[in-house]
Amino acid sequence: MERVFQRKVLLGVTGGIAAFKAPMLVRALVKAGAQVQVVMTRSAHDFVTPLALSTVSGRPALTELVDRRGSGDAAEVTWNDHVHLANWADLFLIAPATANTVERLSHGRCDDLLSACFLSFPASRPVFMAPAMDLEMYRDTATQANLATLRARGVRTIGPEHGDLASGLVGEGRMTEPDAIVEALIAALFGGSKLAGKRLLINAGPTQEAIDPVRYIGNRSTGRMGFALAAEAAMRGARVELVTGPVALSLDRPGVNRTDVVSAAEMAAACKARFAGCDVAILSAAVADWRPVTPAAEKLKKADRPQTVELEPTEDILAWMGVQKRVDQRLVGFALETTDELAHARAKLERKNLDLVVLNSLRDAGAGFGHDTNKVTIIGRDKDPLVLPLMSKAATASAILDRLEALL
Repeated sequence: MERVFQRKVLLGVTGGIAAFKAPMLVRALVKAGAQVQVVMTRSAHDFVTPLALSTVSGRPALTELVDRRGSGDAAEVTWNDHVHLANWADLFLIAPATANTVERLSHGRCDDLLSACFLSFPASRPVFMAPAMDLEMYRDTATQANLATLRARGVRTIGPEHGDLASGLVGEGRMTEPDAIVEALIAALFGGSKLAGKRLLINAGPTQEAIDPVRYIGNRSTGRMGFALAAEAAMRGARVELVTGPVALSLDRPGVNRTDVVSAAEMAAACKARFAGCDVAILSAAVADWRPVTPAAEKLKKADRPQTVELEPTEDILAWMGVQKRVDQRLVGFALETTDELAHARAKLERKNLDLVVLNSLRDAGAGFGHDTNKVTIIGRDKDPLVLPLMSKAATASAILDRLEALL
C-alpha cells in the first residue's frame, strides 16, 4: 500500500552547490502529500532563487527575520515569526546542510531566520539534516565533531552519499537525492506503522436535532477526541475521512478530508456512504439517540410552547456498521457510561460486533466532554482491558491507535 507523507515540513536550504536540488526536493515532498515552508540562508540565494522554491512549495520562501520593502515612511516591515514557523511544522529538514551551517548550529549561533527556527524548534519534534560538502570538508575532524554534537542532541542525518562532487573529486559528501531523502523520512517517521496507507473513517463531535429553526436537542461533546484521533492517524500515514458534527475546531492536517454535518441523519448518511471504502472506522461522535418527531417549521413563541416534545430514535450507526463489517475491516466504538461502566462497555462490544471499545466514565475528573484531557479504558476481545491514566487527548489518541495497530 502506498505511503503518503502527510506532514508539515519546515525545509532549511543553505548555501552549497547542492541547493540547486532544493526545488526537486520540495516537489518530491509535495507530491508525497507534505506541506512545505522553505527558509533559506542568504548565501543559498547564490545557488537557487526564492521564486523557484516559492513556486513549487506554494508558499513564500523566507530568508530574513524582518523583511523591509520600500523606504522612509512608506516602508513595509514584515516579521517572519520564527517561533510560529517552528511550532507550525511537524519536522525540520535542512537540505543541503553545509559545513558552515553544521558548525553554526552545533555551537548555538542564532543570527538568521534559519538558525532562529532551529533553536526554537520543539524538542519533541524531529530534526533531520542532509549534509552536503566536499570530501575533505566532510572528513575534517571539526566537521565530524560538529555533526557528532548535533546527533547527540537528537538531530538525525540522512547521508551524505559517495559520488561525484562539485570539486571534481569522487567520494563521500554528495547530498542524498531528493526522492531518497523523502523515503528516508518516511522510513524514520512511520516506524513501520500499520496505519500507513490505510483508509480510516472517523466521526467526531455532537449532533443537533432540531426542535424548531432556532432550538435543538444536543449534548456537550466538543469533538476534541475525534479530532485528536484524526490528526494522529494522519501523522501515521493514514488517509482519513473525518465526519464531524457542529464543533468550534479546525484541523489543518494533510491527509484529512473533512465533512461537516449537523443532525444524526446527516451523520449516518455521510458515514454509511464512506464505510465500504475504509479499512478502519472509529466512531467517537456523540450522536443523539433521539430526535423530535415533528420539528416546527417556524420559531416557536413562548405563548405557543408545546407541553411535550415527542421523540423518536435515531439510526444506530455503529450497530449498522457492525452488521455490514467485512472480515478485513476493523470497527472501534466509544462508550460513555455513568454506572456499571465495564459491564456496559463489554456488552456494547459484543452487541455491536466491535473490535475495540473505548470506555469513558463521567465520574473521572478531567475526562469526557469539554476537557483537553481524557481517561479511558480500551477493551478488546482477546486481551485484558487497558486502563490508561489521565492524559492529553492527543496522547490518548496515540494509545488507542497503538492498540488498534495490534489488530491489523
